[in-house]
Amino acid sequence: MRGEGREPNDAANWSPIDSTEWYAARDATAGLRDVLIAAGMERDFPYLRADLNAFGQGFVDLGRISPETAERLAELLRTAMNSSADDEAPER
Repeated sequence: MRGEGREPNDAANWSPIDSTEWYAARDATAGLRDVLIAAGMERDFPYLRADLNAFGQGFVDLGRISPETAERLAELLRTAMNSSADDEAPER
């Protein structure tokens, strides 16, 4: 009967808080936010947020960024990749 117990989730009463995908996206966004703050780039990503698409898949939305921010992010990624490659190189 209606009103007795909890009804299963459907489109009318579904919430992202009930989804592990939402929490994964939120945690990834928080991790990225922390790194951007450490790099002094927190103001460069004003649209950073966690979200779910229509299929319930979580994603991190970086939003719109300036060309200068994109270049700085690319340089940080290149530096991290080079550092990682240096760490994996065999010692002589």
